[in-house]
Amino acid sequence: MIADLRTRIGECRKALAAAPGESGALAGLFDALDALGEPGTPEEAVARSAFGEALRRQGRAAEAEAHHRAALSWLPDFGGNHFNLGLTLQALGRTAEAADAYGEAARLMPRFAPAPCNQGVLLRALGRCAAAETALRRAVALDPTLVPGWLNLGAVVQERGQAEAAATCYRNALALRPDLAEAQANLGLVVKEAGRLADSLPAFERALAVGLTDAGGVLAQLVQQMRHLCRWTGLAERSAQLAALVRGGATRQAHPWIFLGEGAGPAAELACAGRYADWRTRGIAAMPARRDTGPRARLRVGYLSADFHEHATAALIAELIERHDRERVEPVGYSYGPDDGGRMRRRLAAGFDRLVDLTGCSHADAAARIRADGVDILVDLKGYTQHARPEITAHRPAPVQVQWLGYPGTMGAGFIDYVIGDPLVTPLDQQPFYTERIVQLPVCYQPNDRNRPIGPTPSRAACGLPERGMVFCCFNAAYKITPAVFELWCRLLTAVPDSVLWLLDSHPEASGNLRREAVRRGVAADRLVFAPRRPPAEHLARHRLADLFLDTTPVGAHTTASDALWAGLPVLTVPGEGFASRVGASLLRAAGLPELAVRSLADYEAMALRLARDPDGLARLKARLSAERDRAPLFDTDRFARALERAYATMWDIHATGKPPRPFTVADED
Repeated sequence: MIADLRTRIGECRKALAAAPGESGALAGLFDALDALGEPGTPEEAVARSAFGEALRRQGRAAEAEAHHRAALSWLPDFGGNHFNLGLTLQALGRTAEAADAYGEAARLMPRFAPAPCNQGVLLRALGRCAAAETALRRAVALDPTLVPGWLNLGAVVQERGQAEAAATCYRNALALRPDLAEAQANLGLVVKEAGRLADSLPAFERALAVGLTDAGGVLAQLVQQMRHLCRWTGLAERSAQLAALVRGGATRQAHPWIFLGEGAGPAAELACAGRYADWRTRGIAAMPARRDTGPRARLRVGYLSADFHEHATAALIAELIERHDRERVEPVGYSYGPDDGGRMRRRLAAGFDRLVDLTGCSHADAAARIRADGVDILVDLKGYTQHARPEITAHRPAPVQVQWLGYPGTMGAGFIDYVIGDPLVTPLDQQPFYTERIVQLPVCYQPNDRNRPIGPTPSRAACGLPERGMVFCCFNAAYKITPAVFELWCRLLTAVPDSVLWLLDSHPEASGNLRREAVRRGVAADRLVFAPRRPPAEHLARHRLADLFLDTTPVGAHTTASDALWAGLPVLTVPGEGFASRVGASLLRAAGLPELAVRSLADYEAMALRLARDPDGLARLKARLSAERDRAPLFDTDRFARALERAYATMWDIHATGKPPRPFTVADED
């Protein structure tokens, strides 16, 4: 047997001397050497690594890995073997191992730029942005013509908040490859994030014109920035293209939050979210299941967010965190957003039992910290909203994982067990369109803070409002205003003499565009009044000057609506099919004004017109709202906290008995 193997080795070496690289001879040589347990020569180690790389390119990555590891055992200090192993591990989705292999290749081949470049790409995917930046800067220093190096360095420094540095990187990449669509797209994103929305549009347009393997992500960004600017020319066509990509299964990168604005319906929203979740969290393996899952007298609940500062989410949950029953729940905050040192941050730090800063942690390290802390239920307050890091929850750090409050729809992710809603925003007949199990709180899914101060009421003149006349108001962000809704508002202004429409000054171009659109519809530009951003107490106070808040659709007011109701301003809404369009109806029911959630846009227009022509009736609505405010479920934080705690207890009980998550409704025990 041994003699036969040695004969075979000799024959294979002879064949390779005559025909170097012949695959059959190489395979025979490696099999015989493995059978004898003997290493090959250094040259054969290099050939074996090349053989493995050929297998990887054929899609046979598992076989390739075995050859790479054998080659490394024969010649451990050859950087090329480590680099090829990195390529194979990356193909197998083993990101952390691949990054280590590239790192070793970079150490052994200090002049080979692709090794630190690839390492940096994977370190970024792992959330280790500082290490990624170091590796990528080394790569472009070694080879300033390395386009992937500039492209990925731009992405890393962009994520680290260095907008101008990122733009420089993308421009360097484009100087080398003007036809690089990905660099155009990323340049558009960084310009957008710097607040130059109008300047981002040409970059997105160029990226789409050049062509992308998956155009959905860039097209969604283009659509969203057109919405923010109220640039409606061509918007319908772009929106139709986006909806077609999603419905046709042709994109994984279309952002689900942006897609909610299409009002495409629950089935399409689920498809969009599911494909995005798979793409966004690819290569992430869940942690092993935790064993200590028995009954709990006190549940450790982790709240995960980037918004524990002056932000709408923080304003909603601040009192809830303070009012949690410490005998039932230990609330722990996990923050991966900025610490602005402000009043809200200090309040939340005092409200949580602990507030843990994960800002500098990779996704894996953040998940490991949450696991080490023994969190029973992890509540993701971000979903897919701005700065979200779903990669953390994809690691499965907690036995039960929930998404709530920040994102109004399904995440389409198998690593989220529950979504918390209520009978209006998440009716149980919508369960087929959620990967999460629906949990219905008794009245409303949204908490509120009864301690929010309202400043002195300003004069109408100080806010740019006329001394007389009906004030229709909508302080939603401009991207929520659709041409159809704006057309309706203009009809109201035409029908109600001396009335004005009071809007938030979201962006100078948006305000100018809306005024031009009003003039096109026969409404004088000065009938639109724009409110600049103000501190929370001042913003709440000016609501008292308005007569009726007009909601938008298909994405309606959320925190903005509860602000209005807290300040005593009635809200008129028309719920649609999806969560994002039904929040106003839920808030109105919890505030005691359910009749202001109407069935159709025609009913919405008729109701707005009737109330505008009936000032006494409108005054009675305001009086009802004011009289009921302090006892309305919407502003009863203790009642809300107890219901939420019962929801957590039920989730844990289901888990502790070994059963899969299931939908359920929390009973009201007021």
